Amino acid sequence: MATEPGTQAIDRAAELLVRVVESGQPLAVGELAALSGLPKSTTSRLVGALERRGLVQRSTDRGRLSPGPVLLRFAHRDGGQSLVELAGPVLENLAQATRETINLAVPGPLGAEHLSQRDSEHFVGVTNWVGRRVPHHVAANGKVFMAFGAVSIPPRLERFTSRTITRPAALESELERVRANGYATAVDELELGLAAIAAPVRSDREVVAALSISGPTTRFTAERRAELAPLLVEQARDLSSRLGHKEAA
Repeated sequence: MATEPGTQAIDRAAELLVRVVESGQPLAVGELAALSGLPKSTTSRLVGALERRGLVQRSTDRGRLSPGPVLLRFAHRDGGQSLVELAGPVLENLAQATRETINLAVPGPLGAEHLSQRDSEHFVGVTNWVGRRVPHHVAANGKVFMAFGAVSIPPRLERFTSRTITRPAALESELERVRANGYATAVDELELGLAAIAAPVRSDREVVAALSISGPTTRFTAERRAELAPLLVEQARDLSSRLGHKEAA
């Protein structure tokens, strides 16, 4: 009995998804087509559908494919713990040490997607970011994702405030500083009076998430951000190690 066209498309898309997930490194569309035996045009069309649903995402390395934010939410390791569960102790440590809002986010096709949060102990600055998507170029965690190749710089950058960077060349210059410093900063870019810093979380060699600290600029000043940045980077490395990442010797 012939396979129904709809079922065949689902089977093919599922096969492509499995190959991306099981690959030891990001795959180009052409490589994926060769592995699956499908025409490149068919592979590209199915990958587009998977990408729109957040099941795969393209890196800045020539658009190579890796698991998307939907799958990263449920990334598993020893004992079947999810990314959110593994991040729990790190979020608690940062919340206790800083008394500010702490977030865990993953890269999505339309922005940084917030998965888990620990609230600030202060009344001013408490915002629930979980479930919200923020454009990468105005978020500290989004800048981390762009700087370390988890997502590409959008061709058009929307303005949110007078401090928002809207020229790709200027943003690339800032991303160079992010790579050099090991963390990103966003001040008055998404909203006036809001400041944040973020550091990358890696699984193997890929940046799969980011940890951030945020608060009002009246309290989360440049001096305070500089003071807390080393702690944030340290805790991001700790979470990375829980995900199996090993720092280069």
